[in-house]
Amino acid sequence: MKRILLIGGGAREHALGLALKNDPKAIELFVWAGNRNPGLAAHAAGLSIGSMSDVQGMCRYAQNIKADFVVVGPEGPLALGLVDLLEEAGIPAIGPHRELAQLESSKTFTRELLREYGIPGSPAFRSFGDEVGLEEFLDSLPMGFVIKPDGLTGGKGVKVMGDHFGSREEGMEIIRELLAEGSQVLIEEKLIGQEFSLMSFCDGEHFLHMPAVQDHKRAFDGDTGPNTGGMGTYSMADGSLPFLQEADIAAAKAINEAVGHALRKKCGKPYRGVLYGGFMATRDGIRLIEYNARLGDPEAMNVLSLLPDGSFLRLCEAMLSGMLNEEKIRWKPIATVCKYAVPQGYPDAPLKGLPLDVSEVNQEKAGLFYASVEEKEGSFLLAGSRAIAVLAMHEDVHEAARLAEEEISKIKGPVFHRQDIGGAELMAQRVRMMEILRKR
Repeated sequence: MKRILLIGGGAREHALGLALKNDPKAIELFVWAGNRNPGLAAHAAGLSIGSMSDVQGMCRYAQNIKADFVVVGPEGPLALGLVDLLEEAGIPAIGPHRELAQLESSKTFTRELLREYGIPGSPAFRSFGDEVGLEEFLDSLPMGFVIKPDGLTGGKGVKVMGDHFGSREEGMEIIRELLAEGSQVLIEEKLIGQEFSLMSFCDGEHFLHMPAVQDHKRAFDGDTGPNTGGMGTYSMADGSLPFLQEADIAAAKAINEAVGHALRKKCGKPYRGVLYGGFMATRDGIRLIEYNARLGDPEAMNVLSLLPDGSFLRLCEAMLSGMLNEEKIRWKPIATVCKYAVPQGYPDAPLKGLPLDVSEVNQEKAGLFYASVEEKEGSFLLAGSRAIAVLAMHEDVHEAARLAEEEISKIKGPVFHRQDIGGAELMAQRVRMMEILRKR
């Protein structure tokens, strides 16, 4: 019986744990997490609570339980070199080495990689450690600019002109604050279009592309409010999205493949894990917004739910053996809608320690994935971030959205969610936007 260690305690890891356990082969699942995720605890043979930056402790735990391999959920341990430590200990892992994980931990590294290997998709960009040349570069960006701290920001650090700041002067204030903190700052031209995620399993040489997913970063309906880690996602039964053309999907897949090969050439190591491209469809084609070095959250709930039963364990083994090309996966032709229930005040001042009641949710109609919640004496308490994700599936995306809305509305407690995700009105707006852009 295989022993598998899963790193992380969020809803993404809950989805990963369920996907691993959903296999006719019996496995023993062990978990290292910063919190006691009740969904994972129900399936784990062992659950160790520890710091998500204690990569030495994670490695020792993997050795103690004699793990056959490790699946790394979040980005932090990857950036700290967990996979490198595990390799030294003779334990394989799903997730890139530290040098390769710079794809997410350094936005400048990613842009320079694309430039070095002639990979298309980058907007105009420059990286700054001080203000030298900054004003001149901003002069070259008449459509506005985007400010990105170079390192990890949990999906909340990017500032876009017109959305997060209104003028060049306000943007300069943000840049100066970041530079004063010692941050390297990436400045990019502002792009106009629709964002989407296209993730690919990779063994270093071969790729298995997942269905496209669209995330919703803004906290409130109508894409208003502050940026979050992601309020919800949807995918379509055909694997594309309503505003995308076939060529857009092909271009995103080609960029992921080119990046995977470039990483191997540059770093001399195979990239084993998930290449998560955050893309934008624009008037001029597909542009790369950023890369993540792991499954997205909430996107993981969408795509893992579309895998045939028992296939994820095989995919992990194929990534580790370099035989991903032999896995012929047929994604379920079903649409998915995932919505997060989050604490009142999220993301800036979320409530904590207050109870949640999910007893009325019909889990035959929608799946529950636990994130930032604590279980005490049989009750769930808010732990301060996105709390519970609700996922519904149906051949029709709007019916999936209706089911997700029906069930998430049954969660009782001081939480809120976006009602418009997967809805016909918001989707139609995005389709119209792209139609107008493409005609210009």
